[in-house]
Order: sequence, then structure tokens, then C-alpha cells
Amino acid sequence: MPTTGHPDRASIAERLHAAGCVYAEEEADLLLATADTRAALATMVERRLAGLPLEQVLGWAEFCGLRVPVDAGVFVPRRRTELLVRWAVALAGPRPTVVDLCCGSGAVALAVAASTPPGRLAAVDIDPVAVRCAARNLAALGAEVYRGDLFAPLPAAWRGAIDLLLANVPYVPTRAVALLPPEARLHEPSVALDGGPDGLDVLRRVAAGAGKWLATGGHLLVEVSVDQAEPAAEVFRRAGLTPEVRHAAELDATVLTGRAG
Repeated sequence: MPTTGHPDRASIAERLHAAGCVYAEEEADLLLATADTRAALATMVERRLAGLPLEQVLGWAEFCGLRVPVDAGVFVPRRRTELLVRWAVALAGPRPTVVDLCCGSGAVALAVAASTPPGRLAAVDIDPVAVRCAARNLAALGAEVYRGDLFAPLPAAWRGAIDLLLANVPYVPTRAVALLPPEARLHEPSVALDGGPDGLDVLRRVAAGAGKWLATGGHLLVEVSVDQAEPAAEVFRRAGLTPEVRHAAELDATVLTGRAG
């Protein structure tokens, strides 16, 4: 559906702005470009006005230059997570063995594979809705996609073989979940947001188990807040990983990498 000069553009943008959408004009253009009928457009606008994340309304999120399909109820990949992808690619050797824990839509695995084709790829999430979404998104890569708690569903053959362990774990402290924007708090799974009292509960579990699964010289990469970086680095040290903290001001992003062996 064309956007330039479309008679509904101004009214849609006005309604979105009134609902609190900061980038109302840009969102109106995206909705108009995505909808293939007026009925579909009306439904999409109403869903956005009801507070659903724009990406879930559109059915996709832009991430690392890719258009990643995102189902309703699945965690929406954030632009800040592009720093994790950037460092995964920088640390990768040829044809790495890659596992994406807490994979959500599989966006991180997709983006890494686009720059560094893996020799073997797996993704894991505890949420069945996310697993179905990731399985579709990663099917063309021949990825193994598992439902389960962190390492639990991975076959034993992956032990000691992983070169890149990508874990965009939930890291919002429990008390701060209520302060998140409604579109995240109400429409994304809490299991993808709530990281426990200090936000590091899942990170601790991943770090504790990583040594059994990483190859010698392999890396664990996680995203954290800037305030969590040093406590998280200490968690890595206690787990036998050599940590390094990396920041990107332009993305407001902090990534912690940990080298095994």
C-alpha cells in the first residue's frame, strides 16, 4: 500500500501521536507499507493503539540490517543487542559452532550467521512461542532449535564443542520490570525480561554451566546494563572465564565477553 500522499497517513499519525507514539509519522508509514488491504491496515492500527509493540504488529523487526519475523508474544530484538552480534562476529573463527541461548525470535543467531556462516548452529528458549518463531526463522540455516531451560535440552555431543555461546539473558531487576514501557511489560514474556533481584540470576546460571559446553578458547557473550558490568564480570571470573567488558555509547549498549581455557 503506497505511503506518500496516502489519504489516511495524517489521520493515522495523529491517532498514534495521541496514543503516545513518539515516532508517529514513521510508524504510520511502516503500517501503510506493510498492510495489503484497508481492512488489514485498520486492524494493525488498532493493535498498535492498544499498546502492542510495533514489531509485533508489523510481524517483523529490523535488526542488523535484517528483517526478522517476530510473532505476537515473542521478545522483540533491540538495536542495542547489535553490539553483541558485532563482537560475536569479531571473535568468530571460520565455520564456528554457535549456540544462541534465550534465543527469542532467533534474531541474534540469524545476524551472526549472516556475517559468519556457522559450521553448526543451535538455538534454545524456554518459551514455546519463541521456539516456534525461532525454528521458522532459522530453518534455512539447518539450525537445531530446542525448547528447554538453558543447556538442559542440548545433546551431549555439544559439550566442549561450542565456539560462540550467545546468551541475551533477561537482566532487568525484578523491581524494575514494573517500570518498563507497557508495550514490553504487557506484551513480551516476563521470562525474557525479569533477571531476578539484581538482574543477574540467569546470567549466573549460564556462566556456571558454560565451562562444560565451551570449546577451549570459546567465548560466552551476554548483554548487561552498564551498572551490572563489573558484578557480572566477577561472576565470569568465578566461573573460570576471562571477562572483558565492551561498551558502545551510540547504541547505549554493554556486552560482557568471557573466554574459556
